[in-house]
Amino acid sequence: MKSVEIFTDGGCRGNPGPGGYGCIIRDGDNVLELKGSHLKTTNNIMEMTAAIVALKKLSEPHQVTLSTDSQYLVKGMTEWINGWIKKGWKTASRQPVKNKELWQELHNLSKKHEITWVWVKGHAGHPENERCDQLANEAMANI
Repeated sequence: MKSVEIFTDGGCRGNPGPGGYGCIIRDGDNVLELKGSHLKTTNNIMEMTAAIVALKKLSEPHQVTLSTDSQYLVKGMTEWINGWIKKGWKTASRQPVKNKELWQELHNLSKKHEITWVWVKGHAGHPENERCDQLANEAMANI
C-alpha cells in the first residue's frame, strides 16, 4: 500500500459566512494543492470539506497521514464517530450530530484507507498548515 501525506485547513469569515478550504497532498516528490470556497458555511464544515476533497483525490487505498489544525475533525474521526454510529447519529446528550452527512462521507472514505489523524497547532509556523491556511484565504477572497 502506498503512503501519502495530506495537510488540510478550513476557515470562515463569520460563522456562518463565506468560507474556504485548502489542502495539500504529498506523494513523495509530487505535490498537489487544492482550494475551494462556499458562500455561506461554517468553519467546521470547511475543515471537514478540506479532508473530504483530499481523500476523494486518492484513486486507490493508501496509508494516509492527515494533518489538520482542527481538533473537531481529529476528535470526531478518532474519538466520537463510533459512539455516534452506535447511537444512530446522536450525541451523548441525544441530540442529532451536526454535519452528519459530512461525517458519514468522511467515515466512508476512511474505510478505503489506513488514516492516521494528526492535530497540529494552527498559526504556529507549521509550513504546510500555513500554506493550507493561505489557500483557504485565497479561495475566500474569490467569493
